Amino acid sequence: MPSKDQVRAEAARLKAAFVAAGATAVDPDVLQPADTLLDLYGEDIRARAYVTADPLRGEQMLRPDFTVPVVQMHVARGNGPARYTYAGEVFRRQEVAEPGRSNEYFQAGFEVFDAPDPAAAEAEVFARFAELMSPLGLRAAMGDMGLLTAVVRGLDTTAARRAALMRHIWRPKRFRALLDRYAGRRPVAASRTALLERMRKEVPAQAIAATGPVIGLRTPAEIAHRIETLQEEARTPPLAARQVALIDDLLSIRETPANALARLRDIAVDLAALDPALDRLERRLDAMRAHGVDLDRVEFEASYGRTSMEYYDGFVFGFYAPGRPHLPPVASGGRYDALTRILGRGREIPAVGGMIRPGLALELGAEIAGGATWT
Repeated sequence: MPSKDQVRAEAARLKAAFVAAGATAVDPDVLQPADTLLDLYGEDIRARAYVTADPLRGEQMLRPDFTVPVVQMHVARGNGPARYTYAGEVFRRQEVAEPGRSNEYFQAGFEVFDAPDPAAAEAEVFARFAELMSPLGLRAAMGDMGLLTAVVRGLDTTAARRAALMRHIWRPKRFRALLDRYAGRRPVAASRTALLERMRKEVPAQAIAATGPVIGLRTPAEIAHRIETLQEEARTPPLAARQVALIDDLLSIRETPANALARLRDIAVDLAALDPALDRLERRLDAMRAHGVDLDRVEFEASYGRTSMEYYDGFVFGFYAPGRPHLPPVASGGRYDALTRILGRGREIPAVGGMIRPGLALELGAEIAGGATWT
């Protein structure tokens, strides 16, 4: 294992490469306000964050990554176009001890804000990371969260169903369960439907209040509203089998980017809502070729990114050690415009970036060099 000094030196080298690309070096605080940030990270990081209470500053957390603090800093400065780089430690609890996964490890990263051409910015970020990772012979993967969100928004169903599916896009099992239920593959039991109907007729809000103390946090009005919502859901027709099949086809795509785009264009023939996202994808691929990226050596996975940070809402990418599925990505990143809108209180700033694990990169580099030992 490389020493901390060696990891720091590698992180400094990576940061210097990003400074040479026009980035300003920043160093966000290790201690971050938990009440603001926890909901932005998604279930996985929330479960692994180190949280503590401060008598003056309230609930605080050790930073689990750099992107969210960097966005906060950029929004506070009120800057326009900007580039940032950073290097330092992040902290995440681990449930099991696995190689490459530590409670405390270094990240070095690069973030681009408000670039005039989003596709060109995405291509540049990917190309810079690909160049830095090239000596390691890693597997490169990319995807686009905007494809699935476009499909969900284009579904011919109720707004409530679309909203529920959108909430769970980053939770594949829950998303699949909802999709199957809405498609009639898991129909609501007749006994449950009858019970809901009876409850709605016999237990309105006033009757609930008259039965005695209400146990739990919901008010009688909220209980009645929940019953009505469930009853409305039971009356809603199932999703069209063709639309569900289109989602299944999309999520199964794992091709070179060019082949993936062709398959996605075929899907869009029956789902026009997908066209704008595909136009963005095509512009991004053209920009990557212009940056010298060999797209035939990149895997496009339509489902990629659905178990990573929930703030990614567009282009996503990662670099992995081949044949080492237990290892985390050596580098990863993507687009997170929605995150800037939340932290910017409605003002959305186009933003894309990524991070590298310098410690893991050093370990893999030593293996390639012939099993070098660390001193």
